Amino acid sequence: MNRKLLIGKPVSENIKKSLVEKINSLSKKNIIPKLAAILVGDDPASKIYVKSKHKTFLKFNCQSEIHHFLNDSNENDICDLISRLNKDKSTHGILLQLPLPLHLNSKRILDSIDPNKDVDGLHPMNLGRLLQGNPNFIPCTPYGCLEILRYYKINVKSKHVVVIGRSNLVGKPIAALLSQKFDIGNSTVTLCHSQTKNLSKYTKMADVIIVAVGIPAMLKSNMVKKDAVVIDVGINRVDDDSQKGYHIIGDADYSSLINKVSSITPVPGGVGPMTITMLLNNTIASAEKTII
Repeated sequence: MNRKLLIGKPVSENIKKSLVEKINSLSKKNIIPKLAAILVGDDPASKIYVKSKHKTFLKFNCQSEIHHFLNDSNENDICDLISRLNKDKSTHGILLQLPLPLHLNSKRILDSIDPNKDVDGLHPMNLGRLLQGNPNFIPCTPYGCLEILRYYKINVKSKHVVVIGRSNLVGKPIAALLSQKFDIGNSTVTLCHSQTKNLSKYTKMADVIIVAVGIPAMLKSNMVKKDAVVIDVGINRVDDDSQKGYHIIGDADYSSLINKVSSITPVPGGVGPMTITMLLNNTIASAEKTII
């Protein structure tokens, strides 16, 4: 197994194989896992993400609905839809695609989702349970990072992990998860962010670095020690002179790091494929909980 490049596709495919059995088992009980995705506005990246999620669910014989609101939509209208979806027994997962337009209170809207249908794991009750070490739904991207570490047999027990970024989507959950007494855990975790002074001081001590800040190629070779492991969660669109007019890079400077680190996730092709897979996994898990 090539541990130099931590490619997400084989990890994703391995998990999906196990999910097919669960989907078939649920089907025999007349239960079809169903995701309701809420998209507000016309952000191009968000539209692509929601469409990809929709296609994946249909491919695996699950149901998927996209509820598209205009950019100037009213917060109460979105919450009213969520209230209906909370009560709909055929809907097992509710996903609010972020970011939202600035006039909307994302916290209030996220809080209105039933925690048992919050397959993105962002409801405060689910984040609280995660912090307690008893997660209901693990946020999809951090979950994907854990599964990559598991698949490639990267030991994090008693290792020093530095997380760069403190978002509720990635940074905080992955820091909490890796410090827990889990099979992929028991790490000593340092959480860094935009106000961390002398960031290199911490990254140079790290056995594993997880970077999720949305700054193209910010993690340089001179910031890491030899044979460290780098998990790059960043997806940054950088303009260029190509036919597309842009290319995608991560938060890690891949070209300078590849010959120094022991393992690294490429961008694209690393963590990215895992996020939708873990969303499918969480929605199926939610459907399984409806079995009496």
